[in-house]
Amino acid sequence: MLDQVVGSTLIETAMTEIRRLIAAAPGARLPSIRRLAQQQAVSKSTVVEAYDRLVAQGVVESRPGSGFYAAGRIRPFALAEAGPRLDRAIDPLWIYRQSLTQQKGALHPGCGWLPDAWLPEDMVRRGLRAVARAEGNNVSAYSVPQGLRPLREHLARRFSERGLEVEPAAILLTDSGSRAIDLVCRFLIQPGDTVLVDDPCYFNFQSLLQAQRARIIGVPYTRQGPDLDRFASLCAEHRPKLYLTNAVLHNPTGATVNVGIAHRLLKLAEQHDFILVEDNIFADFEARSSPGLAALDGFERVVHLGSFSKTLTAALRCGYIVARADWIEGLTDLALATGIGCSDIAAQTTLSLLTDGSYRRHLDSLRPRLAKAMAVAADRLRACGLTLWLEPQAGMFLWAELPEGLDSAVIARKALERDVVMAPGNVFSVSRSAARFMRFNVAQSADKRIFDVLAEVMECDG
Repeated sequence: MLDQVVGSTLIETAMTEIRRLIAAAPGARLPSIRRLAQQQAVSKSTVVEAYDRLVAQGVVESRPGSGFYAAGRIRPFALAEAGPRLDRAIDPLWIYRQSLTQQKGALHPGCGWLPDAWLPEDMVRRGLRAVARAEGNNVSAYSVPQGLRPLREHLARRFSERGLEVEPAAILLTDSGSRAIDLVCRFLIQPGDTVLVDDPCYFNFQSLLQAQRARIIGVPYTRQGPDLDRFASLCAEHRPKLYLTNAVLHNPTGATVNVGIAHRLLKLAEQHDFILVEDNIFADFEARSSPGLAALDGFERVVHLGSFSKTLTAALRCGYIVARADWIEGLTDLALATGIGCSDIAAQTTLSLLTDGSYRRHLDSLRPRLAKAMAVAADRLRACGLTLWLEPQAGMFLWAELPEGLDSAVIARKALERDVVMAPGNVFSVSRSAARFMRFNVAQSADKRIFDVLAEVMECDG
């Protein structure tokens, strides 16, 4: 069985390389079987199988006596084909769909957001009504290119309270945190550029980077941050363009980067000339803010991203990018070209809730509720035989290891048959080296049936 898995992985790797060659030169002649086998250090039979599959998919054209060619007719880009073909249990986009599908009675400990009942729906409704009633508020026209200035001014003041001097002109509002990441990646990288991410990392980092045709390389992640020795060697070998991370309350582990590690990361960025992009979407879960990367370096080599989707509401999409002012101009042009920006209704409602005290009161009640849920989920996971990789100081994620001999993909697949959507470790791992780990959203894990199902499927698989 292991030989079959390894063989399949080698074939998928060869297929990925062939697709990369096709993207670089559509219609061109492709390497011979012998040459590609030598380049990939695999057997010729592996390359033959890779070519056969791509011919069957219409991506490659076989010309007897001449070789293999990229098909002349360009096929639409398919994100699912940009990386290796994955089992559904560890396919992040498939799991994302499962989590977003409203299945009656389904439980979602593997999703990445708070339960609806934990979000301030009444508060948001009041905010929307106030925005609709207020004379002068924009409820019909496009927003200004960088987004509602009063909200950008308020965000700048919030940063100044954390010791970061930010001008409103250095902030671009977006319609979500994911949109912010997408814009930054479009702006800073070209197809084929190398981007470093943590291993494990937020799975949508991988999907967004695949959509940009970037070369994704994972850096082993520790309880203090990325493994710096490995990070330095990868920088020297691959000359990355970006490093994309959650520096504070890391997804999926819950860790926060150590200040010493952060300083050394900034030195590596200067030495190897790459940009650090920190997605700080979970920062408001902390009662006392951790410094993060931008707080230590400003915005010369750091791009800071944020959003209120996790803490306030996912329905009113409001995120932001903080970067060098000269980059914000180019990012604003890109936002206009690919979808305008954050709507004024979302921005005005968010501003109203931030400035009338509602958001602060909501966070003050949310943080202890999350801490209590984390303690309960941690105890229940231990009772099931799992080991916590880390006990986070805040946030909503626990990264837990299954007993030896168990595969989280198998566990997740069996749990799904029982209407429990879980998040197996390899969803988050570029190297597919987290097969024994699972991420649990403590806010979505209050129902004891989740752990009954977990124990049941673990016993069946043990």
